[in-house]
Amino acid sequence: MLRRSFAVLGAALALGAGPALAQGTVPVGAIEILSGPSAAYGIAIRSGLELALDEINVKGVLGGSKIVLTVEDSAANKDQAINAARKLIGRDKVIAIIGPTISNEMFALGPVVNERKIPIVGTSTTAVGITDIGPYVFRTSLPEADVIPVTLKHAKSHGVKSIALLYANDDAFSKSGFDVMKAAAEAAGLTIVATESFSQKDTDFSAQLTKIKALKPDAVGISALLEPTSGVLLQARQLGFGKETLFIGGNGSNSPKLGEIAGAAAEGLIVGSPWFIGKPDAVNQKFVADFRGKFSKDPDQFAAQAYDTMKIVAAAIDRAGAADPVKVRDALTQTKFSGVMGPFAFTPGRDPASAEGVVVLMMQGGKFSIAP
Repeated sequence: MLRRSFAVLGAALALGAGPALAQGTVPVGAIEILSGPSAAYGIAIRSGLELALDEINVKGVLGGSKIVLTVEDSAANKDQAINAARKLIGRDKVIAIIGPTISNEMFALGPVVNERKIPIVGTSTTAVGITDIGPYVFRTSLPEADVIPVTLKHAKSHGVKSIALLYANDDAFSKSGFDVMKAAAEAAGLTIVATESFSQKDTDFSAQLTKIKALKPDAVGISALLEPTSGVLLQARQLGFGKETLFIGGNGSNSPKLGEIAGAAAEGLIVGSPWFIGKPDAVNQKFVADFRGKFSKDPDQFAAQAYDTMKIVAAAIDRAGAADPVKVRDALTQTKFSGVMGPFAFTPGRDPASAEGVVVLMMQGGKFSIAP
């Protein structure tokens, strides 16, 4: 049972009971970016949650209760994300929250949710320090510190010796990704020839790219969200960057929307990912087929992570034995799950326990495939 933030459970309200108290339901919230330039991430996540919920509510949780999911739009605004969390906790009485979409939002609202002792599970928050916010903060997304080194090792094995780094300097996700990329480049023995930055709202990157082009690096690493990354690629091609320069993205580039926005300019970009649509196992192939059947499009990494996370949260509610946030939090720490992302458990610090299975993808023909 999916319920938008503006919907109501008519019968329950007619009796004077709020939706969180409706008989036979368990309230769970989600906060995602559903509007604005970064909506591609949140829409994919919401779709993954919806698909999983369809399957979960066939038998329900806690002996047959249905999960009611209230999805709030943060619009990538930290204040709006905080207000969404307060609504979900105060009005909807949720026992757990999934999200938010990006690390900036989690650093803002995580402390609010943690203080209320409501477990919150990020499916796409990859910056360093997320789970340090508090004991009620979890994430199912691999930190970039686990993924980016794999990507750079792949690049080095294909002849990359020098790299320029370009990043957005005004958000926590991009800055953290840059720090990881810089450390991973140094660890891989790559020569960093330049470091340039910009604002997420910038549309002109010509000054930074002109400086980089003059240095002729083998690769350019970009740490930013989808829109600015697309802009960088489009302008780089206009300035004459060719196939001799490998572009490397962080988790912000890991969406097929990149191919739609940047088109041929994104051709050849590589990015590390804990999931790939072509994984041959039966669980993943069923997920892909069911997703296509419901939404008439392919899932991406963000949808896959959300799908597994919804099932992880539902299983924790069952293990808790009650719709109690503290008990659900404790049950989450005991997670042992196998889904479309593969085997999963949380570390004592509430991060994913394993970085096994990271693959390097390349944008080819507007879609990601396994990098050669």
